[in-house]
Amino acid sequence: MTSRLPAKARIIPAEPDQYGIGRNLTATILRLSRHVAPLCFLSAAVFIAMTAMEFLYFRQLSGGLPSLDMRVFGFTPDEGMAWLTALGRRGGEIILVWHYLTFDLLFPALLSVTLVSLILAVGRRLKAFRVQPAQMQSIFALVLVLPYTLAHYAQNIAVARLLSDFLSANPDSLSLASALTVTKFALFAVPVIVIATFWLAGQKRQA
Repeated sequence: MTSRLPAKARIIPAEPDQYGIGRNLTATILRLSRHVAPLCFLSAAVFIAMTAMEFLYFRQLSGGLPSLDMRVFGFTPDEGMAWLTALGRRGGEIILVWHYLTFDLLFPALLSVTLVSLILAVGRRLKAFRVQPAQMQSIFALVLVLPYTLAHYAQNIAVARLLSDFLSANPDSLSLASALTVTKFALFAVPVIVIATFWLAGQKRQA
């Protein structure tokens, strides 16, 4: 007798979900618009703490000179060197630890997330933005904010290097730090202008 065994079903390996990660990321980004208020509060609290440290402590260490990353329009190599000289090694180490390795390690990321949430929340009040696919909304917000995030961290690294190694301070490194500072503020203005534009457009639509 010959036994008839059931034919084995063909096993097809499951294909990885190519779009699952993208969908999850998009959903996570879009959910940020629900947390605008707490994100704004946290960003404001960290900014106030950083500003208080700047005016109440850091400027005492530098003889009243503003920190390099507070100079919106940049600084000359001589101005940068004057700040480093006034701080000395002890002052430089204090700012490095209590600013660049603490508050300003968190702040760029926190502020960036807050900006993304604001763009999405304010943008969704406009029909032209609201009807766009969810992925396009999230990409739009990220494209506006990420350049600022990268510039802020690049500037932090440049100034932190000057503070950690005074011998690295030369006209080239100081000019680079100045250029990154100006770039940081310029790129920060882009999402802020978009948020303000969306908000004004929403106000006119409601009027």
